[in-house]
Amino acid sequence: MTQDVIYDEKSIKSLDPLEHIRLRPGMYIGKLGDGSAPDDGIYLLLKEVIDNSIDEYLMGAGKTIEVTVSRHRVRVRDYGRGIPLGKLIECVSQINTGGKFDSHAFKKSIGLNGIGTKAVNGLSSSFAAQAYRDGKSKLAEFEQGQLINNHRIKRNTMRNGTLINFIPDEAIFKNYKFSMEFVEALIRNYTYLNRGLTIILNGEKYTSEKGLEDLINDRTTEKENRYPIIHFEEEDIEVAMTHGIQYGEQYYTFVNGQNTTQGGTHLTAFREAVVKTIREFYSKNFEPTDVRASIVAGLAIRVQEPVFESQTKTKLGSTFTEPDGKGRVIRSWIIETVKKHLDDYLHRNPTTADALLKRILQSERERKEIAGIKKLSRDRAKKASLHNKKLRDCKFHYNTRSPEGRQSTLFITEGASASGSITKARDPQTQAVFSLKGKPLNCFNLSKKVVYENEEFNLLQHALNIEDGYEGLRYNNIVIATDADVDGMHIRLLLLTFFLQFFPDLIRNGHVSILQTPLFRVRKNKKTSYCYNDTEKEAAVKELGKTSEITRFKGLGEISADEFEQFIGPDIKLDPIIIQKGSSITELLKYYMGKNTPSRQVFVMENLKVEQDLLEEE
Repeated sequence: MTQDVIYDEKSIKSLDPLEHIRLRPGMYIGKLGDGSAPDDGIYLLLKEVIDNSIDEYLMGAGKTIEVTVSRHRVRVRDYGRGIPLGKLIECVSQINTGGKFDSHAFKKSIGLNGIGTKAVNGLSSSFAAQAYRDGKSKLAEFEQGQLINNHRIKRNTMRNGTLINFIPDEAIFKNYKFSMEFVEALIRNYTYLNRGLTIILNGEKYTSEKGLEDLINDRTTEKENRYPIIHFEEEDIEVAMTHGIQYGEQYYTFVNGQNTTQGGTHLTAFREAVVKTIREFYSKNFEPTDVRASIVAGLAIRVQEPVFESQTKTKLGSTFTEPDGKGRVIRSWIIETVKKHLDDYLHRNPTTADALLKRILQSERERKEIAGIKKLSRDRAKKASLHNKKLRDCKFHYNTRSPEGRQSTLFITEGASASGSITKARDPQTQAVFSLKGKPLNCFNLSKKVVYENEEFNLLQHALNIEDGYEGLRYNNIVIATDADVDGMHIRLLLLTFFLQFFPDLIRNGHVSILQTPLFRVRKNKKTSYCYNDTEKEAAVKELGKTSEITRFKGLGEISADEFEQFIGPDIKLDPIIIQKGSSITELLKYYMGKNTPSRQVFVMENLKVEQDLLEEE
C-alpha cells in the first residue's frame, strides 16, 4: 500500500527566470551534450551571441565580427552600435528585455523573444558584457547569471560595438569542448548569408562573394555536379541549386540567418516548386522523387517575425511572411519566385536543361529497375519487424519531434555478446540496439539496389525509416559500437561506407558517431578507473599502485552490463563523424574502400610498421 503524497500550498513553487533557465536548460537550448555533435548546447550559446552581432550588421552597423573560441572560452567582438550603456545589464540578464520587439528597428531578426543572450548568461560559469558607445564604455560581469561586478561608465577611445566573453558552465555541460569543425561550419554559414561581412575566427578571415553559390561549391565539386550551379535571388529570398551524383536530396535552408536543419514550410514549398517548374518546362509528368533525386540546394529567406516549432529554431512553422496573416503566403511566394527564375534559366541555358533531363531520366530508370526488389524487401522487412531479433527498439523516436525523441539513439553493434551487454544496460525509453551478423558488405560503387537485396542493409534502412527521405528518421543519434580491434575497425569502415554511399546527409547533419569505450580497467580494493588509452592506464596505475589489477577489454562483450551502463549514460563519449570542407565523398570512398587502389597501396607500404619498429619507438 502506497502512502499518499501531500499536495498543498507548500507544494507550489515559483521560480524566477534565471532559476528556470538553469533548472530546465533544455527548454531554451535543446539538448546539452558535450560538444561532440553540431546541435549540442554550447554551439547554440555561441550562435545566440553572434546572432546579435549579425543583426547589427543587417542594420548597417559593423562589417567585421571577431570571434575567438578555445576549448572552453568564447570571445565575440562586433563593431555595431553597441548596447545602450544604461540598459546593458538588463539586456544581458533580464528575460524579455531587448531592442528587437520594435519591428521597425529589427524587422527581420532571428532573436525576437528576448531570451537568447540571457540564456547564455544563465548557463555560463563566467559571463562578461562590455558596450562601447560614443567614447564611453560600460562593463558588467556575471557568474551563473548573477551580477558580481557592475562597473561604472568610463571614457575610452575604442570603436563602437559590443564585446561578450563567456565560459559555458561545466556543471551543466559535462566534460565539454568546442569542436572547431562545427564552429567553422557555423561561421561559414554566416558569411554565405551575409555577403560583405567579414568574420575573423581565431585570426582567420571568412567572407563570401557569391552567397549560397559559394555554399554549394564548398559542399560539392565541379566534377560531381551534373550542370553549373543555378543561382538567383530577389529581396528576402535567395536560391542556389544543382544536381550531383550522390543519392538522396541535400538541402541547406535558412530563415533570417537561422539554419533550419529540420526544414519547415519554406523547404516544403521549395521542393514542390522545383517539381512543378520542371514538369511544366519539359511537359512531362515526372515522379517527384525522380526530379529531386541527387539535388543539392540552398534556400535562404527573410520574413518578419518568423514562427518556429521550438526554441532551438530548427524548423519553420510560419505560413505567412507576416504574423497577422495579411502578408504573402510563404508557399505561393516561394513557388512563384522559383518558377519564374528556374524556368527562365532553363530556357536561356539549353545545355543545362539537357543535363538536368538526363539526370531525371537516369533516376527514373534506376527507380523502375529496383521497383520489384523494393516491394519484396518491404514485405520482408515488415515480416521481420514482427520478430526482428536484430532490433531492440526504444519507446520514443526522433520523428515524433518530442523532447524525449531528440534523445533517441540507435546503437549498431556486432555480434550477440556486444548487443547483449548494451541491451541490458540501455535506457529502453530512448536507446535502441541493432545487432549485425558478422561483417557487412562493402557497398562502394554499388547501386542502391544492393540496399534492398542485402537483408542487413534493408533491415537497417527500415529500422531508421529513411527509405523515402530523412523526414521520418526514427533516431537522432546513430552510434556505431564495435570492438576496438582490427575487425571492429573494419566493420566501422564498412558501415560508414554504407552511410556515405547511400545516406550521406545523415553524416552531414551530425547524426552518425562512434562510441568510445574504455580499453582498460584498473582497480585496487574498492577504487576503479576506466582508461581509454595507454596514457590514462599508466596514470591510473601510478595513482592506485603497481599491484593494481589491470583488465584489457578486447571486445564490448567483455564489459558487463552494470559497467556498460555508465559508458552509454549521461557521460557517454562519442566521436562525431565529420566530412571536412572540400572533401569529395566519391574520392574519399574510392581511396579507402576501392579495390586495389594504387595510391592506397603506396601509402600502406610507406607507412607500414612491423613489430621491431614499434619496439624501437618504445
